[in-house]
Amino acid sequence: MSTADQSMQPAVIALGANLGDRDETLSQAVVAIAELPGTELTGVSALIETPALKPHGVDHDAPAYLNGVVTVLTSLTPHALLDALNAIENEHGRQRTEHWGDRTLDLDLISYGELEQSDERLTLPHPRAAERDFVLVPWLELDPDATLPGHGRVDALPASQADGQAPDSGAPR
Repeated sequence: MSTADQSMQPAVIALGANLGDRDETLSQAVVAIAELPGTELTGVSALIETPALKPHGVDHDAPAYLNGVVTVLTSLTPHALLDALNAIENEHGRQRTEHWGDRTLDLDLISYGELEQSDERLTLPHPRAAERDFVLVPWLELDPDATLPGHGRVDALPASQADGQAPDSGAPR
């Protein structure tokens, strides 16, 4: 499908991994996202390393994460895209045993066009995206004019002003 197709919607997907070969896993995830039917990869950020975030706060004893963001144009519905992202996670051994636990791969649908919705499976935009520098900083690298539906410009959100988040030299390909 061409980018001129009216059914194509822009979407932002956050990627993260803190177990196994993080670089390789994220690279493979980017390829898998690019190969989704009706989906065109439009941007891949550099990776940043961040400490693990747990329900109680930052856990410096847990393995650190590599995080990044990809942007796509897709004709998939939000739920179909979520299903596809969950399938990619499962292919990489994702285990859902602990809330905010360590993981081989985490793919979060951050935004889908200007859609604001919430149901039992999916909330858009992602409910914590505005608070997460490991989402906002790489997103701004791809789109300095990005906006998060319901929150405004990404560069005006406090989490986008994070210090010490130097991009990793190797972006997934």
